[in-house]
Amino acid sequence: MTVSEPEPPETPQSTSVGFVYGLGRFLLVPLARVLYRPRIIGRENVPRTGPVIFASNHLSFIDSIAIPISAPRTVRFLAKATYFDTWLSRTMFTAVGASPVRRGAGKAALDALDQQKHLLEAGEAIALYPEGTRSLDGRLYKGRTGVAFLALQTGAPVVPVGLIGTNEIMPVGAKFPRLRPRATVTFGTPIDVSGHGPATSGRARRQATDQIMAAIHVLSGQELANAYNEVPAQTPIERIRRALPHERR
Repeated sequence: MTVSEPEPPETPQSTSVGFVYGLGRFLLVPLARVLYRPRIIGRENVPRTGPVIFASNHLSFIDSIAIPISAPRTVRFLAKATYFDTWLSRTMFTAVGASPVRRGAGKAALDALDQQKHLLEAGEAIALYPEGTRSLDGRLYKGRTGVAFLALQTGAPVVPVGLIGTNEIMPVGAKFPRLRPRATVTFGTPIDVSGHGPATSGRARRQATDQIMAAIHVLSGQELANAYNEVPAQTPIERIRRALPHERR
């Protein structure tokens, strides 16, 4: 269904979001809805206050715009630090609620989780992609456990999000979005993963992640890949590391 009901009151923004986000949302949301006419389903499932994790499938660069313009409250997400190198790019990403983060494993991954934890502890809503990166073939890949770790650690409910058609608006490799296709953004029923156990339990993280991915699968209708979405290993050490059983964060 296409959303036509009046906008609900906006959740109060933290000072960290700032003027640029407020102005960007004021200008971007109506413009994007006029140009792309997205079908938005399940907005009533989104808690209007308190910490929330939006866990979504990932098909296109514009997914990080589709979710904020469709949600009934402020949404924060992390973007590659290189997107903030120029004034224009920095302004655009700040306007849609992005914060810079260094991509990678080890300390960079832990720093990203720490940033997201602080946002949740401040009562914000964040958007994450459990697959880790965009799906190049349209299939839904196995989820990494970082989303579940944050939910178990902070107690934040997880709202699964199913995106359909964003890859047709802006396919991987395209420089500009197309105007003709319509995307569908569906917000599912919030998931409480606390019953799986503590965040320190690898089994709890895996089971919570699988529950979240199953909900995303129902909303998106994608074919399951039954594998992790990983770029090819660049070094012999990396190939050996991936061959060993371990938990993908």
